[in-house]
Amino acid sequence: GRSGEVVSRYFKKVLHAIGELRDELIRKPSLGTQKKIEGNHRWDPYFKDCIGAIDGTHVRASVTPDMEAAFHGRKKYTTQNVMAAVDFDLRFTYVLAGWEGTAHDAVVLRDALGRENGLRVPQGNRLTM
Repeated sequence: GRSGEVVSRYFKKVLHAIGELRDELIRKPSLGTQKKIEGNHRWDPYFKDCIGAIDGTHVRASVTPDMEAAFHGRKKYTTQNVMAAVDFDLRFTYVLAGWEGTAHDAVVLRDALGRENGLRVPQGNRLTM
């Protein structure tokens, strides 16, 4: 029962508020091997020097009719491709949203790594997918 203009206005306010909380919601990854992994014969060989995990998901998106083709990927509706990185405490360390639903995950990852304030994986560390 709300107009698109009202929804858009309040969505922007909520998005801005989340941006203001970024320092509390998103933190830089720890560079040391996690205590859960270090010395654990089951995990250490595979996750040593790993600082977290990345994955992508598709989130429903509302776009103008002229942009629908780019945002209409494998789902039956328009989506945006969102990539996130988390640490071993399942806290977000990086989020990149807004790519078209048709964008391949490798393209989104390349963009995240190439941005000025993008995803950074320190020398000697790695992320799992």
